[in-house]
Amino acid sequence: MAMTGPRPILSFMQKHPRWSQLLTLGLFFLAWEIAARFFVDKMFLSPPSRVYGEIGRVFGTKGVPDALWLTLFELSIAFAISVVIGLVIGLSVGLGTFARRSFMPIILLLYGIPQITILPLFILYFGIGAPSKIAFGVTHGMFPIILTIVAGVQNLKPVLMTSARSMGASRWHILRYVIFPHMIPSFFAGLRLGMTGVLLGVLLAELYVSTAGIGHFTSMFTQSFDPTRLLGLISVLAVMAIALNEMVRRAETHFSRWKS
Repeated sequence: MAMTGPRPILSFMQKHPRWSQLLTLGLFFLAWEIAARFFVDKMFLSPPSRVYGEIGRVFGTKGVPDALWLTLFELSIAFAISVVIGLVIGLSVGLGTFARRSFMPIILLLYGIPQITILPLFILYFGIGAPSKIAFGVTHGMFPIILTIVAGVQNLKPVLMTSARSMGASRWHILRYVIFPHMIPSFFAGLRLGMTGVLLGVLLAELYVSTAGIGHFTSMFTQSFDPTRLLGLISVLAVMAIALNEMVRRAETHFSRWKS
């Protein structure tokens, strides 16, 4: 007797997770469409059918294409700097007992400061151009990377380090073949968190003190009660974030081949 009910569907979803992802997205857009058409004022929310049907109007807005490239440039530079700083400080603090005891409390203290409160200092020191957005993005992105690298290094078994030294491995060989492979999961988790933080920092800086970039146009569309272009711009930003996250995921897959 054939099984009926939800069990076959759940079994199919478990074997094919992409269908469950598509179903979740479909339900989300359906709820959005219904809410925008029947329950929410059109001044505040546009249905997805209208948003994506008029996406060309977003790119047709004067200055938006340049703003997208500017934000992508600021995001890329800030993320690269965050990775370098996070990697250097994370390894230095994580591998040294004295450094960890001395500097880890300071790092946690700085990470706990609401960084939006010190945004005026970045504007004062770097101006209202791209350098202030990059610097503010770095402060949001480097701390998650530092903390995850320190945690990853702490999980490394001391016997592996001792064995590598006893076989004459240099510091570079220990870093390349012992430390880095074993901290890959935490390192790339930190990269994802750092990327989100960098994106948040750059957009916040653009939102408050800029006449260019996606943040500026987000504020402009909000103040002019233009939800169609606002949601279209947010959608473009979401696609950008997904693409960057996918790049990080592919890099993690590449460097994790040794696990197989």
